[in-house]
Amino acid sequence: MLSYLATEVVEEAEHSPIIPIWQEVVVGTVAFAVLCFVLMKFVFPIMEKTFAARVDAIEGGIKRAETAQAEANELLEQYRAQLSEARTEAARIRDEARADAEGIRQDVLAKAREESDRIIAAGRDQLAAQRESIVRELRSEVGTLAVDLASKIVGESLADEARSRGTVDRFINELGAGAR
Repeated sequence: MLSYLATEVVEEAEHSPIIPIWQEVVVGTVAFAVLCFVLMKFVFPIMEKTFAARVDAIEGGIKRAETAQAEANELLEQYRAQLSEARTEAARIRDEARADAEGIRQDVLAKAREESDRIIAAGRDQLAAQRESIVRELRSEVGTLAVDLASKIVGESLADEARSRGTVDRFINELGAGAR
C-alpha cells in the first residue's frame, strides 16, 4: 500500500495544477453531455410548455382586459348618449309644460277679465236702473212737495193737477239742465 501511495505522490508531482488530468476531462465531458441531454429531452420541453402557457395566459388576459375595456367604453358612450337624450327630452317636456302653463294662465286671465267686465257691466246697469228709479221717485216726491208748498204759499189748492205736474216737471228739468 505504501508503494501505491508513493506512486500516487509521484504522479501528483508530475501533474500540473493548471492542466487537468485527461480522464477527468473525459468523465466531466460525458457527465455534461448526459446532463445536457436530460435537460434538453425532458426538462426544457416542460419549461417551454409552461412558459408558452404563461405567455398565452398573460396575452389572453391582456386581450380579455382590452376587450372588456372596449366594451366598458362602448357602454359608457351609450349611457352618456342616453343621458344626453334624457336631458334633452326633459328640457323639451319642461318647455312644453311651461308653454302649457302659460297658455292656461292666459286663458284663466282672459276668463277672469271677461267675468270681471261682465260683473262690472251688470253692476253699472243695475246702478243706472236704480238711479233712474230713484230719480223718478224723487221727481214725483219733489213735484208733490212743490205743489203742497205752493198750495200753502198761495193759500189755495192747486186743483188742476195735470197743469201743475207739467209745471213741476218743467221746473225739475230746468234744474237738472242747470246742474249739468
